[in-house]
Amino acid sequence: MKKRHALSTRLWHWINALCLVVLFMSGLNISNAHPRLYWGDRGFLPSEAWLSLPDFPGWITIPSYYSLAAARDWHVVFSLLFAFGLLAFMVIALINGHIRRDLLLRAAEWRPQSIWRDVKAHLRLDFEHGSGKYNVLQKLTYALVIFILLPAMIFTGMAMSPGMEAAWPWLTEMFGGRQSARSIHFLSAFALAAFLILHVVLVLLAGPITQLRGMLFGGRLDTSGGADAQA
Repeated sequence: MKKRHALSTRLWHWINALCLVVLFMSGLNISNAHPRLYWGDRGFLPSEAWLSLPDFPGWITIPSYYSLAAARDWHVVFSLLFAFGLLAFMVIALINGHIRRDLLLRAAEWRPQSIWRDVKAHLRLDFEHGSGKYNVLQKLTYALVIFILLPAMIFTGMAMSPGMEAAWPWLTEMFGGRQSARSIHFLSAFALAAFLILHVVLVLLAGPITQLRGMLFGGRLDTSGGADAQA
């Protein structure tokens, strides 16, 4: 028997959750200043937008009143905590083997029948299948979030910054222009919000008390194949 979740994983989980909520809510306040998305380097007119976002109400924004300056302050502070937290998590996860041991998909897990079997188990609300800490769909989802969506949020945010655009113009060009970076930033944000909602729903379905106890105090992992909780 050993700890299911290392202390570093638990700390990062809760810090990251706080950062994502604050960043999303302050981002919606920023969106209210110009609720249209474009592709390329330029864009301002409604006719040039590929998507017009709604005006988000105060109960879901930070601050609860419209203030572009205050929202940007919240966004910058928590984006730094978010970025350095992700960097620290990745370094620690590489050192302690968490990525290799728990997130890396084995060759057999890539087979379509293996993935389909996992999908059917989830549809039956069976979250205890699989011999490791995470099953196939969990590994795929966490890999998508940790290695694609979270870095995309950070680097597109940097690409939108006028200071970074002047210092590292190649970063903005890599995303196809500042407006394209902004569109990718918002798409990634809404994808992460959808993941967070789905994550909470699955935790409730899988047993919230056990799940919370595991993520707060570590839980116990039975290395013989069973576990008292699924993340």
